[in-house]
Amino acid sequence: DCPGHADYVKNMITGAAQMDGGILVVSAADGPMPQTREHILLARQVGVPALVVFLNKTDQVDDEELLELVEMEVR
Repeated sequence: DCPGHADYVKNMITGAAQMDGGILVVSAADGPMPQTREHILLARQVGVPALVVFLNKTDQVDDEELLELVEMEVR
């Protein structure tokens, strides 16, 4: 678990340096948040070899095009 708050970045880096992979959870209703990009960048910088993206709350989005846009933005 890596919270997005800036105060937790040091802890995230420490934990991520030992990870074999990560799961990035992104809300389909809200889309990627500013800290989403930071988490991806930090994971790459400390050598996390694989990230899997889970698109959460898809049941709250009725528009297929919007879901596709969120997915494309995360990619």
